[in-house]
Amino acid sequence: MPTSKLDIVTPEKVAFSEDIELLEATAIDGNIGILPGHAPLVTALEIGVLKVVKGDEDIFISISEGFMEVKPQQINVIVRTAELPQEIDVERAESAKKRAEERLDKEVDEKIDEARARAALERAVSRIRVAEKHNLR
Repeated sequence: MPTSKLDIVTPEKVAFSEDIELLEATAIDGNIGILPGHAPLVTALEIGVLKVVKGDEDIFISISEGFMEVKPQQINVIVRTAELPQEIDVERAESAKKRAEERLDKEVDEKIDEARARAALERAVSRIRVAEKHNLR
């Protein structure tokens, strides 16, 4: 089966670098699937979960916002953070989710950074979804 090389890079590390058959991601304008031989593309990515298909294995990776560059045989994902299932601390993610929800529930007259709180909530939910998909919860 044809493959593409997927590199997921953060400022701290190369989080993932392997040959894959399919990548599913959430771009700013919706969900997108990338197969080997895909036309060149550059798009922004939303906070969420990447689905990587490698052989018979589905791998789910929690990412923050970033960009994806696609070439026919190479996919580069550049994000602020990327967490593989085994790197996720589920208790920490649950606590972060709760804190973000509490911040968002506060009275309107209290000064909160709503965008920051929403992003924290999205990251926590993404981590929890990855943990659930890999039965880590």
